Amino acid sequence: MTDFTQYHEENQIPVEHLRSIRSFVLRQGHMTAAQQRAIDTMWPHFGIDYQYSAIDLNQCFGRVNPKVLEIGFGMGTATVEIAKRLPETDFLAIDVHGPGVGNILKLIEEEQVGNIRVMRHDAVEVVENMLADDALSGIHIFFPDPWHKKRHHKRRLVQPPFVEKLLPKLKMGGYIHMATDWEEYAVQMLEVLSGFHNLRNTAEDYAATPDYRPETKFEARGKRLGHGVWDLVFQRTK
Repeated sequence: MTDFTQYHEENQIPVEHLRSIRSFVLRQGHMTAAQQRAIDTMWPHFGIDYQYSAIDLNQCFGRVNPKVLEIGFGMGTATVEIAKRLPETDFLAIDVHGPGVGNILKLIEEEQVGNIRVMRHDAVEVVENMLADDALSGIHIFFPDPWHKKRHHKRRLVQPPFVEKLLPKLKMGGYIHMATDWEEYAVQMLEVLSGFHNLRNTAEDYAATPDYRPETKFEARGKRLGHGVWDLVFQRTK
């Protein structure tokens, strides 16, 4: 049985390893019995524990296929659907929300999806310490917290220092796909990604939503309310 509360208490990061960039804000939430059961039974097969050394993703998945990192999968519904649409691609999905971790493992079992591995940890530290250079064919960051208030913009994940950490992990020709329903954040994303000489925008500005990314319930609700959604797809060229 994996007790994630105990896990985080016993694996506190030493002060000297704390980072100013964080991929999340720890949110409390109610874990359903089904989500907890999924963690208890599925984590040994589909979960990856954090460590301070690089891992072999091909070994983790048991095959040599393209690897995509997804940062912030929420409840995992879209992640599982994408994995079903792209069965020849492997997905390392990272989030810190306990119920979401339980839910994605539950969905993996229900949908019989074998090309996802799940982590519950800060994605920034995973990128820094666990991923080898040139390990990824793609990176997905869908609907990250926009931190609406201007004084909180510094907490946004998509900033040059973080993208700078991501780029060495991408293979040549690999891509970064971001999506947001907050226009001001979309502008910031476009500016940040456009600022890297070794990234090429695959569209004139914002991209059409790729076929593999399904529309989420949250996204559909926003569209009904007149909100826009912006996708950005950039490719590593150097």
